[in-house]
Amino acid sequence: MATTSRVPAAVDALLAILRAAPALEAVHIVDGPPSVNLTERQRIYVGWQPSGEASVALTQDFAAAGARTRDEAFEIFCYAESRGGDKDMALQRTRVFELVAAVETALRATDLAPEAPTLNGTVLWSHITAGNLTQQQDQGALTGLDFTITCRARI
Repeated sequence: MATTSRVPAAVDALLAILRAAPALEAVHIVDGPPSVNLTERQRIYVGWQPSGEASVALTQDFAAAGARTRDEAFEIFCYAESRGGDKDMALQRTRVFELVAAVETALRATDLAPEAPTLNGTVLWSHITAGNLTQQQDQGALTGLDFTITCRARI
């Protein structure tokens, strides 16, 4: 079957990479919006942000004359969250940035994961390009960091 977008494969690959990342083994990696069980203190959502409506935004255009291939650019919207049972906001703020740093590290090429920046070959490249920090006191300190993974693909 012909492919019209690399988005589904890229999101699946991103989830697999994050779930396999040693630095994120104690973090709940969620595909899409949250469920009602919010007992985990650290979570990363792929394809969801609390302030957004879209999971992924994409654009496509012809790669060259002749219309044989297309370039696709897209952004996968993600959200990292860290909760504490106390009111120590600094601790949770530091932790949420550590979570996003672990995502960034997981997307870098290494000897063990040379295909990580290409989301295991699904895109030409990917990287974190934006973020917004939120903080609140809700039965303890809670910090969240919306972040965007920008990708480029050829279809």
